[in-house]
Amino acid sequence: MIEPLHNSRDEFELWLSSMDDTIELFISRQSSHIQRDLDFSPMSLDIVESIILDSYSNTTAMLDLSQSYAVNELACYVGETFRKNLNWKWDLRTDDPAFVFYGIPILVNRDSSGDPECPLSLTTAAADRRKGHYLRTILHNIMKD
Repeated sequence: MIEPLHNSRDEFELWLSSMDDTIELFISRQSSHIQRDLDFSPMSLDIVESIILDSYSNTTAMLDLSQSYAVNELACYVGETFRKNLNWKWDLRTDDPAFVFYGIPILVNRDSSGDPECPLSLTTAAADRRKGHYLRTILHNIMKD
């Protein structure tokens, strides 16, 4: 299972600072034809979702500890795509252990309005929903609000 960052702001900052490298590694592992289309556009989320559906039969398979690096790469790409299209920012809530995304990186609106989104949760939910356009639909729905 993917471990939350708990109370460590330093771990979160390190995770953020390595995100570009993480995403670059994820993209480099794809075929050149797929690499070309991983441009952080809403449509690129369908490509990522197809990778998820081809790689994982369900959410449980994604949460296996052996998959933590691969799932982190997917979640980083999904998160950056949401962040760039919504102009949101990354955050980490460690003030309330009852918070549903406690210790897990989330995206929040810069003006603090609306609900946060958790790219890790969205990524694993895509394996469960098995739609092929789940991630893009969520992004479009937020963009409409």
